[in-house]
Amino acid sequence: MTIQRWTPLARTSFVIAALLLALLVVMPAFASVGAMQRLTVLFIYIIMAAMWNALAGYGGLVSIGNQLFFGLGAYLTIRVANAGIDPFAALLVAAVMVAAISWVLSQFMLHLRGGEFAIGMWVLASIAHLCVNLDPLIQGETGTSLISLNSYDMDLRRYYIYWAALSAMVVLLGLLFAVLRTPTGLAMQAIRDDEEAAESLGVNPMRNKRLFFVLAGFGTAIAGALWLAQVQSFQPKTYFSVQWTAYMIFMVLVGGLGRFEGAILGALIFFAVETWFADTGVWYLIGLGATAMLFSLFLPKGLWGAIASRSGVSVMPLGYRVRTLPDPGSPRDVTRSTE
Repeated sequence: MTIQRWTPLARTSFVIAALLLALLVVMPAFASVGAMQRLTVLFIYIIMAAMWNALAGYGGLVSIGNQLFFGLGAYLTIRVANAGIDPFAALLVAAVMVAAISWVLSQFMLHLRGGEFAIGMWVLASIAHLCVNLDPLIQGETGTSLISLNSYDMDLRRYYIYWAALSAMVVLLGLLFAVLRTPTGLAMQAIRDDEEAAESLGVNPMRNKRLFFVLAGFGTAIAGALWLAQVQSFQPKTYFSVQWTAYMIFMVLVGGLGRFEGAILGALIFFAVETWFADTGVWYLIGLGATAMLFSLFLPKGLWGAIASRSGVSVMPLGYRVRTLPDPGSPRDVTRSTE
């Protein structure tokens, strides 16, 4: 019997990912403006899906109020940039500020469980929306724009936004992957499955949940700030809309809840569906809801979850695989995964 963490398939997938990343870095040299803008949107969707999956899929903290972080990320970017800081630096500063706010909120929000936590997050998002409306700089629902971005040449600005979104996606995915492979990641999954049992084994539930809550706040805030940079205009009712969390939930449910690869796959599917069917109006939203419901009923583990369960494939391994060597005369060995 041998214990493995990296499989040949996993190593190959990381090589392919590195080559794809190199291609994406130089993409602005030959891609059209429209392609760059669409890819930027895709990077933001992947960030949003990964952060919600970290919170709900690995932490068991199902939230319907992640638009709180998304909206605050955009709002604080406007506030920080208005203070004279470079708009691209303001993106990061705003995300760090939201992470600090997330830490404060975690002191009482993480005492809530299940539906109480989910509804509590929605209430906080609504309160934040109302508070932002009171800021004279925002002018209520009229909103404002990230004016300081106009100091950059239009083409250069597109390149910077594209590279900022790509960099944020890679760094956040890498950070999440690294955390999930540590004892903290394993502890968080144990808390998700049975918090009392995990605590009896010496796991500190509050500390671990707080880490994932702050990480989700930070990453989702970056997504909101990048969206603002992409469109430039800010209206509170748009950024604090529950539709953003609905999109996150859809991506994760379709791709695979609690699967690292699932969030990425779900974002790709959602991006494709939006690209092809967004012009159908209300039917597009009805289709998203119906699809999410069908996946919940018939494929609760999502597409990647179903694939991994049936085939044992692990492209980005987080746990360990126990490989039992075959007995003499046995046609093949037996592999079991701890993921």
